[in-house]
Amino acid sequence: MKTVVVMPAYNAEKTLKKTIDAIPAGSVDEIILVDDASRDNTAALAKSLGIKVVVHEENIGYGGNQKTCYRTALAAGADIVVMLHPDYQYDPRIVPYLTGFIKEDICDIMLANRIRTRQEAIGGGMPLYKYISNRFLTFVENLFLGLNLGEYHTGYRAYSRKALEMIPWERASNDFVFDQQFLIQAASLGLRIGEVPVSAKYFPEASSINFARSARYGLETLWNIARYVFHRCGCKQNLFLPLKG
Repeated sequence: MKTVVVMPAYNAEKTLKKTIDAIPAGSVDEIILVDDASRDNTAALAKSLGIKVVVHEENIGYGGNQKTCYRTALAAGADIVVMLHPDYQYDPRIVPYLTGFIKEDICDIMLANRIRTRQEAIGGGMPLYKYISNRFLTFVENLFLGLNLGEYHTGYRAYSRKALEMIPWERASNDFVFDQQFLIQAASLGLRIGEVPVSAKYFPEASSINFARSARYGLETLWNIARYVFHRCGCKQNLFLPLKG
């Protein structure tokens, strides 16, 4: 099975090489970086490291970047796609564990869960307000989606080709809420979602949205859960969700 790591990148020049070097040897077949109009030398550095690079001429957002990542990976023949941020916030060493559950056909989607314990998450630098909002939103999403996941808000994920071909992610937002819409779509389709633990790491070079963007993201997540509920009860059709027959 061909395993492709995709990296949605924006100003990741300082951490890119460290991230790539930490991916276990032999665990992936190809790395694709999509540069979302970075203002530094991310794209040039990626090319010098010998990985495939796609460059957006204009910044289209985190969700839009992922869409290019998945289109490119599927076109390259990927059977498993791992999304790994190039800012070294997530430990690349667990790539084989994320992909292993998909290779063995145990799960269709795997998430790296940063909330193993409260002490570990906050000790790793996660701001308290982000920890609290993460716990609240995860509780709400589990309640309404019928799942029991430890964290919905990780940016470290692995997908089977089947999942990427079934989920209508092209209809999802180009902004940060893309990740939540994607999981809502997956739950609506009954796909199997699993988790493995990963340490939380926050440091100056790692990308992180500010309080205002975090608040907007939280409200958009709640609104999309409401849209899912309306969709399921037949009150309103929502285009980001799988269309009902």
